[in-house]
Amino acid sequence: MSFKNVNFEKDGKMVVITINRPKALNALNSETLVEIDSAIDMVAEDEDVLAVILTGAGKSFVAGADISEMKGLNAIEGRKFGILGNKVFRKLEKLEKPVIAAVNGFALGGGCEISMACDIRIASSKAKFGQPESGLGITPGFGGTQRLPRLVGLGMAKELIYTAKIIKADEAFRIGLVNKVVEPEALMDEAKALANTIINNAPIAVKLCKEAINRGIQTDIDTGAAYESEVFGECFATEDQKEGMGAFLEKRDKTFKNK
Repeated sequence: MSFKNVNFEKDGKMVVITINRPKALNALNSETLVEIDSAIDMVAEDEDVLAVILTGAGKSFVAGADISEMKGLNAIEGRKFGILGNKVFRKLEKLEKPVIAAVNGFALGGGCEISMACDIRIASSKAKFGQPESGLGITPGFGGTQRLPRLVGLGMAKELIYTAKIIKADEAFRIGLVNKVVEPEALMDEAKALANTIINNAPIAVKLCKEAINRGIQTDIDTGAAYESEVFGECFATEDQKEGMGAFLEKRDKTFKNK
């Protein structure tokens, strides 16, 4: 499938999805959201793909939702646009394969929100983050009010959202919004190295780890622990569990088959 606003590049067991509207700083319009949705489906359907990197073309990651499209919306149309963004980001979050955001520049509004829908965020030292929507007369609409408190805590999330403040990468790292900050020229190499480290582990186990974490964070610890026991047990029905433990005991290299 060919896209207008998204680049889809498969590299072995890894896919790099690049949002490609550099003249608009990769702002998310409806067309781009639909293309991202299709790209996620392509990843989900390809059993060979074990990790995804999401990044932006040019100097911006995603500067936000497209204000030129949003400006004239009425309440019904605004709600419909918010539902579209939330649906796509939730699909990204629930994707069974791990997703790394390689944040190369502005990650504002919808850009911050799509990065938070990824599993791990690595930022360029030139990246900037924020939810500036209140300064535009709106609320975050693609999950910012929900994911930001879960990542950085209630008080910090409220401060960032209420003030529309934009923070630099080092501050984003300090508050736990990003996992790591690297120099711009090292960003993609760092993201790919991390993706390859994940790919080298048992794919079914990684998938079940993601599922257990994502489900557990939404519930009480007893319910989460019970679900963890279920997926833990599932692993023992896989060939990869036998291979991983066998290789450990036999002191040899392991070869996982995603079975």
